[in-house]
Amino acid sequence: MRKLFIVTAAAAALTAIPAFAQDASPDSGSDNARPSRIEPYVGVMGGWEQFDNERDAGIPQSANHRDRLDGSLVQGVAGVNVGVVGPLFVGAEGNAAKGVKGDIDWEYGAAGRVGVRAGSTGLFYGKVGYQWVNFDRFGDNSRDYHAMTYGAGLEVGTKSMAKGGIRLRGEVNTFGNAHSVRPMAGLVKAF
Repeated sequence: MRKLFIVTAAAAALTAIPAFAQDASPDSGSDNARPSRIEPYVGVMGGWEQFDNERDAGIPQSANHRDRLDGSLVQGVAGVNVGVVGPLFVGAEGNAAKGVKGDIDWEYGAAGRVGVRAGSTGLFYGKVGYQWVNFDRFGDNSRDYHAMTYGAGLEVGTKSMAKGGIRLRGEVNTFGNAHSVRPMAGLVKAF
């Protein structure tokens, strides 16, 4: 699972390299020429997460090595991006996810993002944060398990980011020391 996450993150990073070649001088007329623009956003995503069944995964371990905790999720996100210089941006994001099928009851967390804008309608980013997970399998009084989370993703839209609009987002995250894989996709509305 770690290899899958590393390959996905590397592919996202390599895909973002051409975005650095964008002309973002102040007189170029591009949206990237306004680096201090603050962009709040909200979104809804869906996906799936599967956890490793290893002793050091930070979650309960099953006696059957093939029995892994997993489930489908619906997630809400809210955050803000701030342009730094040229196409670079930083941001902060919070999330809450509800398990709709499988072993996961709730997830929630917060993360910082850093990335690069690709033209006026897309962006690539990496994120690091902290995530809490609660499992249905262990009953109503189950405790929350928590660890660092890492991820990479992209957003594409049809409108210039300076005009807001709706963008399609895809991302892959991991829990702890790459002890889960969590692909998610959905829509983000920027303001």
